[in-house]
Amino acid sequence: MIPLLIAKKRDGGELSRAEIEQIVLGYVRGEVPDYQVAAWLMACYLQGLSDAETLALTEIMAASGEQVDLSAIDAPTLDKHSTGGVGDKTSLVLVPLLAAGGVAIAKMSGRGLGFTGGTVDKLESIPGYRTELTAQEMLAQVQRIGCCLAGQSASLAPADKLLYALRDATATVESIPLIAASIMSKKLAGGAQHILLDVKVGAGAFMTTRERAEQLARTLARIGEGAGRRTHAVLTDMSQPLGYTVGNALEVREAIETLRPDLPSHPRFEELVCALAGQAFALCGLEPDAERGRTRAERLLRNGDALEKFRQLVQAQGGEPRVVDDLSLLPRAPIVAEWVSPQSGYVAEVAPRAVALAALQLGAGRQKKEDAIDPAVGVEVLKSIGDPVQAGEPVFRIHARTEASLQQAMATLQNALRVSEAPVPPRAVLLD
Repeated sequence: MIPLLIAKKRDGGELSRAEIEQIVLGYVRGEVPDYQVAAWLMACYLQGLSDAETLALTEIMAASGEQVDLSAIDAPTLDKHSTGGVGDKTSLVLVPLLAAGGVAIAKMSGRGLGFTGGTVDKLESIPGYRTELTAQEMLAQVQRIGCCLAGQSASLAPADKLLYALRDATATVESIPLIAASIMSKKLAGGAQHILLDVKVGAGAFMTTRERAEQLARTLARIGEGAGRRTHAVLTDMSQPLGYTVGNALEVREAIETLRPDLPSHPRFEELVCALAGQAFALCGLEPDAERGRTRAERLLRNGDALEKFRQLVQAQGGEPRVVDDLSLLPRAPIVAEWVSPQSGYVAEVAPRAVALAALQLGAGRQKKEDAIDPAVGVEVLKSIGDPVQAGEPVFRIHARTEASLQQAMATLQNALRVSEAPVPPRAVLLD
């Protein structure tokens, strides 16, 4: 029977929900061998999936394991997903900000692999912070303080984990319907009634072209709406690192600085956070439109309510709440050095993948899942596209553990900066 379904998809046919279920759940139960599922994935990659097939696959994966029930929460429930990029620490600010504004958010995040950092790794640079929570613990915490930020539950959408490993081994990762089903299966299993999607586009994102990012955003939104969840997708720029830090403790520090009314924050990063929060408040019906929602977000940052919610979040998950007031409690690297611009002009490019590679060489990321990371190391990006720069002016500040890793990162950053003699317009962080 399974070979007939593979052939049907290979020849451009559309599989029914029952047929997709037979393949996917059969694989989860160990009844369908991986070589047959691999052949089916390649057929999906080459022929594509219809909207009905994509929704069915997503819902089948979501139902393959534990599903979180948030119906007991007396507030609009929302889940947020970012497709990831260099320096993306948005959840660290957005989750407490939304909770301070009346949205209940149980956010599950992953670890970093390759050039993108993982929210879980960043959180674990806070002394004592516990990222492994059961579904019951998450629910209780959201009922108590309105939010939690924890690691992905292994019992959530186990079919996705199995299929992703097979996609990785069979060169079928790049299929947009398969990417979308993978992302949304975990969102549906997470139980929130509203889903906000931040789709990154640019050299520092998985979607490097606007066309593919728009295609992914539309597919994600259609799945959400088809599954009965209010869903909104936003396209945002990742042509340069987001904010001014790349590295775990450094990004936590920047997140706290953004939340603290008494400290300056990176304008592009704060703009993105407030815009996403505005969309979320409107999506949840707490404000009539995104512009009013943005005003609410800005007020919650200015009056310290979002900061206080972050403090509650850290304390609830076993972390050291004093870190909010004393940033020196975060891990610090023993070596700090600056990389300066070789010429004067205007910043035309800050290559995000070169910055990410330098952070990886310092030990801030992992190339294999079992690699250990150093929470203290990373790169500060002191200039953005469009900024004027003088010869000899610092552009990068490198936080290193060893002299050898410092020199390696310095060499990599030679390829990260491009300076123009003519003025360069700044890049908008919101695209669509």
